[in-house]
Order: sequence, then C-alpha cells, then structure tokens
Amino acid sequence: MLHEQIKAGIKEAMMAKDKVRLEVMRGLVTAFTNELVATGHTPQDFLTDEQVIAVITRLAKQRKDSIDQFKKGGREDLVAEEEAQLKILETYLPELMSKEEVEKIAKAKKEELNITDPTKKGMLMSALMKDLKGKADGMVVKEVVDALF
Repeated sequence: MLHEQIKAGIKEAMMAKDKVRLEVMRGLVTAFTNELVATGHTPQDFLTDEQVIAVITRLAKQRKDSIDQFKKGGREDLVAEEEAQLKILETYLPELMSKEEVEKIAKAKKEELNITDPTKKGMLMSALMKDLKGKADGMVVKEVVDALF
C-alpha cells in the first residue's frame, strides 16, 4: 500500500539525513492524517492508493502554484526549495499523459459528443476530466480543449 510505503520513507530519509525528503514525507503523513479525519476515519487507518494519489496530486498542485507566485515575487531561493519538494512528490504520482495523447482523446470525445459550438466547451471539458481523472493534468486538458475551438 502506498500509504504504508510513504510512512516507511520517513525512516529512510532520517537515516540518509535528507532534510528536504524528510520534510516532504512528514508533510505527506500529516496530509494523510488530515484526509482520514476529514473523511470520518481514525488517524490510525490507512488511505486507499486512489486517495493517496489524490492527496499527493493536491500537494503537488499547491507546490506548482507556490512556484509561480515566488517567481512573480522574485524569490528564487524559495522557488528552488519548492521545486525540490515538487520533484519528490512527483516520484509518487503516476506518469501523466502527454499533450498529444490528450489531443487524440479530446478529438475523439468531441466527435462522439458531436460538439461543434464553442459555447459547449465546458461540456467537453467536463467529459474529458471525468475520463482522464488522475491520468492527465487539468491544465493540459484545458489547453487542448481551448485549441480545438
């Protein structure tokens, strides 16, 4: 189980004296505990792999947003720190689809739903996100859908 692997990763990071990895791993365990409590479970329970991926995806998105904000603010020191943490988080996420793969699926879905009107973009986006949940980055899907109209 992914949840158990990440908990075990804390000890490895401590032994390796890897401060960044240790900080990320502790943050993950805290986020898992918060998710368990929020969903009505006890902190001693374990999340399913799907729930773990959702939590890690959320944390990775937060890191990406922080990187953008720090770049705008000229804080390169914080950008480097966030990027290092993001790289660690991404090791636990499944590889996302490329833009080309998303384009193929989007074109097929557009034809399947017979969408020709640009005002129906939201409908296509919704259907794609439902099909590609956890497989493709939402920003990439949005970019592809915008390009189709």
